[in-house]
Amino acid sequence: MAKNDEPVVGVPFYVGQNPYQKGEIPPNAILGDPMGIPIQQTIYRDTPAPFSCVYCGNSGVTQVRSKPSSAAVVGCMMPFFLGICFLCPSMDCLWHKYHYCPSCNEKVANFEKRDICAVMDPPHWTQLSFALPA
Repeated sequence: MAKNDEPVVGVPFYVGQNPYQKGEIPPNAILGDPMGIPIQQTIYRDTPAPFSCVYCGNSGVTQVRSKPSSAAVVGCMMPFFLGICFLCPSMDCLWHKYHYCPSCNEKVANFEKRDICAVMDPPHWTQLSFALPA
């Protein structure tokens, strides 16, 4: 093998300048929030959820308002008969939850409790927020 046939070692191969390495933005780049069908569906439960409002178009986290359900009424009967009715308002897990947009105050979604015989275990009952990372 002759010395001319060997590749040169230690000399970088020059390709040219890549304009995107300088920080130029490609012409087909999407800037801003793409409008259209959401990729992931928001789950509205007991906790505030991230959403994009269909009424005003703002993005954010919902405001949750609670209203008593029939499960809450049945759940309040037992403590009421035992004389510890101060526990009734603390049974928030049995209440209906309504999600509202913080910008325009329109109702975005609701999460209603329909099970009158709902059983809960307060020391072991935890539900993480969908809005906050774990």
